[in-house]
Amino acid sequence: MQNTEVSSLWKKIQSPDFNSEKDGALVEQIKKIAIESGEPAKVSFGTSGWRGEIGSEFTLKNIQVVAKAILQIYKEADAATFEALGIRSFEELQTKGIVLGHDNRLLGKEFCEVVADQFLKAGVKAYYGGEMPTPEFSSAIEILGAACSVNITPSHNPSHYNGIKFNPADGGPAGPEITDKITDNSNAIMQQHKWEELGAITWEKIDPVQIYKTFSEKMGTIQYGRIQAMLSGGRVDLVCDYVHGSTRGRPAALLSNPQCLTSLRTENDPLFGGVTPEPSSKNLEGVKSVLNASKCPLRLGAIFDPDGDRIRFYDGSREVDMNSFGAIAFHYMVTWRKENGVVAKSVATSNFVNIIAGKLSVPVMETPVGFKNFRPYLKRNANPKALIAFEESDGITGLNNTLEKDAGFGLLLALEIMAVTGKNLGEYLDLLYTEYGRLYPERSGFEVDKSLVGSPMIAKLKDISKNAKVGTKIKIGDTQKVVRELLTLDGVKIIFEDESWMLIRPSGTEPKVRIYTECKSQEEKEEMFNAAKELFFK
Repeated sequence: MQNTEVSSLWKKIQSPDFNSEKDGALVEQIKKIAIESGEPAKVSFGTSGWRGEIGSEFTLKNIQVVAKAILQIYKEADAATFEALGIRSFEELQTKGIVLGHDNRLLGKEFCEVVADQFLKAGVKAYYGGEMPTPEFSSAIEILGAACSVNITPSHNPSHYNGIKFNPADGGPAGPEITDKITDNSNAIMQQHKWEELGAITWEKIDPVQIYKTFSEKMGTIQYGRIQAMLSGGRVDLVCDYVHGSTRGRPAALLSNPQCLTSLRTENDPLFGGVTPEPSSKNLEGVKSVLNASKCPLRLGAIFDPDGDRIRFYDGSREVDMNSFGAIAFHYMVTWRKENGVVAKSVATSNFVNIIAGKLSVPVMETPVGFKNFRPYLKRNANPKALIAFEESDGITGLNNTLEKDAGFGLLLALEIMAVTGKNLGEYLDLLYTEYGRLYPERSGFEVDKSLVGSPMIAKLKDISKNAKVGTKIKIGDTQKVVRELLTLDGVKIIFEDESWMLIRPSGTEPKVRIYTECKSQEEKEEMFNAAKELFFK
């Protein structure tokens, strides 16, 4: 009954008629249920943590369960598990401690207190940073020498969700060797767990913004001096839209509050003004409105998601998504900064950077989807080391930066590129198009029968691979394209001799198939999608 009540309340809160002043009692009801509920939930803890609806799944009691589950891993760890966690003993966890924080959603601090209570009772030192973007957890682990972090956030999910992310000692997202154990432990504990009253929360408060800047300066990741000189020159307009998330105030603090910065949606609103808080084209409209009126020669707009691990840009004339910005960033690191290394990208990300890297004789490390897969190229002792690691879903990091997606790094690097080259992002991109040609990425998909989920889907992928071997001709509209390369890292990616490609990537949990394509012309997009769909059902 309670789950039905919570869902009903959320529907009222998310309706167009909701008025925060008049209907604020509805939000208070949700909070009360989340605090008092004893209802269990099924936990599925992946790379991006566990996410659930606030009040029906994500409750104080159930977060207490997950905290216990994480502690259990440390208490029962063997040598291999400790190696994955990045420490050698439970005593080391107690000494080094845990970093805790949250985004701007309902009950963030209260959820952190529940986690802190479990760790404090186990003799583990606790640091608390309050409202923190995801990359600040990684930098805090490194600067403080902490053993791990727990971040209360569901990233860009709608306002009725909350979530919990866990990072081990290297500051990157936990791998399956850890998250599978959290899932198993949580669901086993959930069955018999009774709420435990909290003790005194004696955590040490930290300044995550200053820690992040200290980390960035220490690692030499960003050339702050070049950026500051540009920002003070009166030639730039910078607009940042935080969509009420945890990145609020970050650019101002990192850049010494420049006069050229306009900040949008900074108010405290855990409901995000009724929008899904993602860095989408639709949500960029406010940034576009301000920059379109600007007369400055250099312009940069950015929009962040609530936990600051995704970013999208606008330069006063066009939108620059991560497929494009990742290529710009990589080219800049090689040709302007003269850095040595590789570029890492997920299999679903644009191949534009592959073309650039090929001409510059730099290796491309193509991985399955998921930022955790970049870890081998981002660690401090990595060899080869990634200059830039990015994925098409607006996530990026780079040389000596955090192992997490980092929107702050994206913003700072974009400003550095502008400061050093004197060009807007779109102008830089046009130069790359002129030199290397252009590709047009597209993403789509379709639903399939539920009976195909699981092993039948795997069989489908094998059939596609057989029908698309290297040298095979595949009909795309009225033309025949020859397969140059076949990748089966994550789904089936078919790369043709003309540099166009298609990726057929089924969902692992839903009856859906995602299709990613990249073409040499806009007109070919629909033909590529139809050909990919035909291959799936062949």
